[in-house]
Amino acid sequence: MNHYICETCGVQYENSNEVPVQCLICEEQRQYVNPNGQTWTTLETMTKIGLYKNSINLEEDGLYGIKTSPSFGSGQTAYLVQEKNFNLMWDCITYIDQDTITKIRELGGIDAIALSHPHYFSSQIEWAEAFDALVYIHEDDKEWVTRQSDKIVFWSGESLELQEGVNLQRIGGHFKGGTVLEWKNGNNQNGILMVGDIMRVVADQQMVSFMYSYDNYIPLPSTTVERIASRINTFTFNRLYDAFKSVIKAEAKSCVLQSANIYAEAVNGKLFTSIK
Repeated sequence: MNHYICETCGVQYENSNEVPVQCLICEEQRQYVNPNGQTWTTLETMTKIGLYKNSINLEEDGLYGIKTSPSFGSGQTAYLVQEKNFNLMWDCITYIDQDTITKIRELGGIDAIALSHPHYFSSQIEWAEAFDALVYIHEDDKEWVTRQSDKIVFWSGESLELQEGVNLQRIGGHFKGGTVLEWKNGNNQNGILMVGDIMRVVADQQMVSFMYSYDNYIPLPSTTVERIASRINTFTFNRLYDAFKSVIKAEAKSCVLQSANIYAEAVNGKLFTSIK
């Protein structure tokens, strides 16, 4: 019996004797199946070959990035947020080994794990069991969970306070349960917004973009982005991190609101004067 892992998206499945026939995550239109075919691995195999290693780097006070090299699955970065004797793992990566567990325990361990959306569910139960932590997933994304566990908490509503100043905010968009983390005390009390890829920081690190599918370039409706912007405007933050270590270092809320306005104008055809 093995907990098989999809090599394309990095999500782990229930224990089984046979390799899964298909990947629930990859066969949905926001993701993709590798044109060379679906392939599978296990954590045991990944550890045995000795190729993968996690780096844990301090990004700023109270915030560590956790990244696997060489890149695996979607290649995202998970984050360890430290807030008054409470350590939160924001989003997840697939690879976990004893060296990683030891290093994170030296930083105080993990008290809770929170996920932005299904593409980063990864091997979340392995992490939860290693640190005896609960996993918080919005109930609107319940159908995408590929490995069940009593450690999963399906929360509901628009927001959930995990710790004073540490709030999960459902804003939807990329997925119905799409969630961002509002960390009010980060960045010297100026606030940090952790967004996964519910929105993505673009090349100049002064704007973000919003997509239904990044891999397949499917945009969101302008009304959805305008609704997201309205929610974002109520949050406390001045800095923003996405899932790929791109950062808007200052005036991030203004950047997001301006980006949403440009996006809506583009989708509605109001941004262009020379295109028919």
